[in-house]
Amino acid sequence: MLTCDVIMLQAKKGKKGPGEKGKGAGKGAGRMNGHHQENGMENVMLFEVVRLGKSAMQSVVDDWIESYKHDRDVALLDLINFFIQCSGCKGVVTGEMFRNMQNSEIIRKMTEEFDEDSGDYPLTMAGPQWKKFKSSFCEFIGVLVRQCQYSIIYDEYMMDTVISLLTGLSDSQVRAFRHTSTLAAMKLMTALVNVALNLSINMDNTQRQYEAERNKMIGKRANDRLELLLQKRKELQENQDEIENMMNAIFKGVFVHRYRDAIAEIRAICIEEIGVWMKMYSDAFLNDSYLKYVGWTMHDKQGEVRLKCLTALQGLYHNRELNAKLELFTSRFKDRIVSMTLDKEYDVAVQAIKLLTLVLHSSDEVLTAEDCESVYHLVYSAHRPVAVAAGEFLFKKLFSHRDPEDDSMPKRRGRQSVNANLIKTAVFFFLESELHEHAAYLVDSMWDCAAEILKDWECMISLLLDEPLPGEEALTDRQETALIEIMLCTIRQAAECHPPVGRGTGKRVLTAKEKKTQLDDRTRMTELFAIALPALLAKYSVDAEKVTNLLQLPQFFDLEIYTTGRLEKHLDSLLRQIREIVEKHTDTDVLEACSKTYHALCNEEFTIFNRVDIARSQLLDEQVDKFNRLLEDFLQEGEDPDEDDAYQVLSTLKRITAFHNAHDLSKWDLFTSNYKLLNTGIENGDMPEQIVIHALQCTHYVILWSLAKVSEGTSKKEDMLTLRKQMRAFCLMCQRYLTSVNTAVKEQAFTILCDLLLIFSHQIISGGREALEPLVYTPEASLQSDLLNFILDHVFIDQDEDSNSTDGQQDDEASKIEALHKRRNLLAAYCKLIIYNVVEMNTGADIFKQYMRYYNDYGDIIKETMSKTRQIDKIQCAKTLILSLQQLFNEMLSDLGPSFDRSSSAFCGIKELARRFSLTFGLDQLKTREAIAMLHKDGIEFAFKEPNPQGEGHPPLNLAFLDILSEFSSKLMRQDKRTVHMYLERFMTFQMALQREDCWLPLISYRNSLQAGGDDDTMSVVSGISSRGSSVRSKKAKPATGKRKLPEGKTSNVFNESSSSSTEVWMNREQSMQTPIMMPSPHLTSTIMREPKRLRPEESYMGTPQPQHHQTPMDYNTQVTWMLAQRQQQEEVARQQQERAMNYAKLRSNLQHAIRRGTGLMEDDEEPIVEDVMMSSEGRIEDLNEGMDFDTMDIDLPPSKNRRERSELKPDFFDPASIMDESVRSTHFLGYDAFQR
Repeated sequence: MLTCDVIMLQAKKGKKGPGEKGKGAGKGAGRMNGHHQENGMENVMLFEVVRLGKSAMQSVVDDWIESYKHDRDVALLDLINFFIQCSGCKGVVTGEMFRNMQNSEIIRKMTEEFDEDSGDYPLTMAGPQWKKFKSSFCEFIGVLVRQCQYSIIYDEYMMDTVISLLTGLSDSQVRAFRHTSTLAAMKLMTALVNVALNLSINMDNTQRQYEAERNKMIGKRANDRLELLLQKRKELQENQDEIENMMNAIFKGVFVHRYRDAIAEIRAICIEEIGVWMKMYSDAFLNDSYLKYVGWTMHDKQGEVRLKCLTALQGLYHNRELNAKLELFTSRFKDRIVSMTLDKEYDVAVQAIKLLTLVLHSSDEVLTAEDCESVYHLVYSAHRPVAVAAGEFLFKKLFSHRDPEDDSMPKRRGRQSVNANLIKTAVFFFLESELHEHAAYLVDSMWDCAAEILKDWECMISLLLDEPLPGEEALTDRQETALIEIMLCTIRQAAECHPPVGRGTGKRVLTAKEKKTQLDDRTRMTELFAIALPALLAKYSVDAEKVTNLLQLPQFFDLEIYTTGRLEKHLDSLLRQIREIVEKHTDTDVLEACSKTYHALCNEEFTIFNRVDIARSQLLDEQVDKFNRLLEDFLQEGEDPDEDDAYQVLSTLKRITAFHNAHDLSKWDLFTSNYKLLNTGIENGDMPEQIVIHALQCTHYVILWSLAKVSEGTSKKEDMLTLRKQMRAFCLMCQRYLTSVNTAVKEQAFTILCDLLLIFSHQIISGGREALEPLVYTPEASLQSDLLNFILDHVFIDQDEDSNSTDGQQDDEASKIEALHKRRNLLAAYCKLIIYNVVEMNTGADIFKQYMRYYNDYGDIIKETMSKTRQIDKIQCAKTLILSLQQLFNEMLSDLGPSFDRSSSAFCGIKELARRFSLTFGLDQLKTREAIAMLHKDGIEFAFKEPNPQGEGHPPLNLAFLDILSEFSSKLMRQDKRTVHMYLERFMTFQMALQREDCWLPLISYRNSLQAGGDDDTMSVVSGISSRGSSVRSKKAKPATGKRKLPEGKTSNVFNESSSSSTEVWMNREQSMQTPIMMPSPHLTSTIMREPKRLRPEESYMGTPQPQHHQTPMDYNTQVTWMLAQRQQQEEVARQQQERAMNYAKLRSNLQHAIRRGTGLMEDDEEPIVEDVMMSSEGRIEDLNEGMDFDTMDIDLPPSKNRRERSELKPDFFDPASIMDESVRSTHFLGYDAFQR
């Protein structure tokens, strides 16, 4: 079929077939598919067939062979161009190049024509059309050698040319050439190995035939046949020698260099193929000369290369006949293989374990006990494929050896069965591993390979109940406990059919076969344990650990079998045993297991429900009556209760609490008795700790069960009112217990309070449950304060201080971890209240400020809380963050005093915390624009909040806080930096701006952080007027409707408040006088940069009047520069203050007079006069409003050589020039709105 396709495609292209050789071959160049063609279209055809993944590859190869026989130069040139095209190169090798140029020159020419725009080439391209390219490419090479193996490959032309080309390409600097040619050379080598193997087989057969013929009697011997066989053997030997030369050329020219290529894919190709050679032709390749390359590469940095090494070795070790040749390699590289079981790449680790399993299968003596133990512990790995592979290794090592006598003997059951010893072995292994809490992981690891043993529950029951046989050693108590735990895990695995928690991604859909197996297993386990469980409970009734595990078995039963199998009497026996256990034990785990068992058996879907429900009611009636009776006597005893009575009350209360967790006990009215007990404990203060804890927990269950009934909608209105009253009274009771002297009681009260506040918050009415609105409870300020104080006192403490919460345990590592886990749960409970807006968000400041100090213990919880609060309210979250920094700053001031050292560890710690907070805002400044603006606003206000009692010449007490605030300056948008800087000016006096002492450095550095990068995106009002007056519009030229008036009483700058009189404006201006230390260049209105003119003071304030111009205020920073220059020129210390005041008075008078006259300050060709440095942002706006006519004012932005055209920028809403444009005034700006809040 492919031949037909080829012919049709050739017909469409108007070219000759592959077997034809026209007269014009080698001439008449043309273009086809974007490639230069002059040798027909064979190369395009070969490449297209491989690219499309056609199945009839042999037909294409046969056509090429015919073409080669007709004209080998043309056909070979087509094959060369095929390899070039498969590398993604656009160049084409011409006949002239092929005849006259060396391979190196051809490759250099192709490299020059390679497409460097993209790094993709066919082997790496994605998409459906390239999906099968690699497999088709490899298949083509294999088919080509197979079809040519009897003639063409021995002509000393075709193979020599191809190998020479591929060797040269494999040494290219171009990755595409190197990758493609290496793959081609390796596949070519594999095909040649196959040819060499066939030649070897034919030689052996010929030799055997020759020996057989020669051993015949002389009369029967055929001399002609002997000569023919000798000639055939000679030809085969010659062919084999040629093949060996070819293979040596490829191995030494390509493999030896490319197995350590810089590209991992190329290295992986080499290792994969050498594994094929050793497996295919082991007599020639399976020796240390070739195995060493695999051994060395097992240390490769890339996981995919190491993986290829292991898979190659697996193919060798799988064949036991090759084990003798692998002995030296195994002894040399065994340690490396064992270490790879802990590889960071899970796929590599899995294959390493499988390889060791094959090694173990070949010989038991190769791996030492230490080697095996390093694999054994991996059965507890959280990664299931690794664990399953380790389970297979463990099964092969410990469970697969059986005595031949066992197979010959009739099948026995129980403890006499073959599996009995294997189950004991599993128990011994589990105990020796000392990971007793991970029995479920051990069972899951061995489930696939040892299910028959693990599901032999009859044998397990026999080992637990039957007496040991004569001479058999009985199980110890510890071994029986381990066996019961393993038995429980096997039952759970069979019933649920999914891995344990922590291993695997979740439940998967079972196949029909798996579902049938699951049902069969549940039926069989129910039939066995429904009879055996009562006996097991009776035998181990006093052992809490064993009973706890055994009581979990009914949860996995098929309860219908109790009825269908007529096992009711066994059910009654089970209920009796459970009741006796409840009466015997006070351990919480045992009681909760009994409660869950009753809950599993009390299923209304099954007919056994009534029988179980009666037994449960009788048990609870007795326990509640006993509790009420004991409680009454206990409370009447007064301040000195009897210890035995206290123990009886506690025991009964534990049982009731455990059952109330899973069963509704509302009809017994437990709230009243428990509340009375708790109230007595508060009044007397000597109530035993455990009684209070369980009373709190029981009352908590009462509230939750009442809420469940009310939520169903079937209860009365009185029930809701009763629940509301009980809930509020219980919350108040828990709040009172927060001040208890006992830590465990306080922790219990705190945990219950957090749960109740979250449950009865405003979230309770969501989801269409508006009827529950009367139950919504908002904590008062006192309760919020008590909760926060509890967190600060019991969570944010050093490990050594937490002596009470360890309950007297030894101060070892386990107790410390347990105590930390408890504190983390307490902190998480409180943080949920913040996240769900139950308590005020600003209470999180006390939590956030601990972020650095307790990063290792609670960093993840605090960071997640910050993230969630930011999602709820960005601005409030920012205010909370800055509040936490302010609290730390105040604490530092109280400890170190106002004259602290800014290089101290306390101050540096606050700065580092601010830096961490800043990083949490991310890179998207638009999303956090309002929040960052509000953060700076609060920070500035805090810095200037406390004036220095020594006078205005000294910095405010909190001024150093600006150094901390500067950590957030990088998060401000460039437009907003100007606005924040203007707001900062409102709090500064003229004397502050002139200070240079070290104590003022925080102010200087903060101002510099606001000015850095901010001036490039802002412009002064002066920049709105062209130096040649081109932007000036007359009132007639500008329609009056083009502007909208700003509403009265408002201003577009939220930092400024509107002034009622010009006097207030100038007073505000006096207070806001400043002189920055670092001055940026002034903004110019002219596009020509020139040296500014030196003006006299009078000229700097009042220029020559120009009637056609409006008054323009002077640039802020240039005026600052002038003031500093004036101050530096006057060296007399005595006259500095007087001259500064005179200059300032003169400046104020002249500038105000100039602005109010409405006269211009510039001539057409003069440099712009700078804006008034003394004018505050508020005064500037007020005076501009008074001295300028906005209806005739139009800002024309001149082109600039120093920055992008303004048309390319977004509107600069924070530019003072925008204040002049009334169309901007009506816009609602995010940054301004944040500060208005």
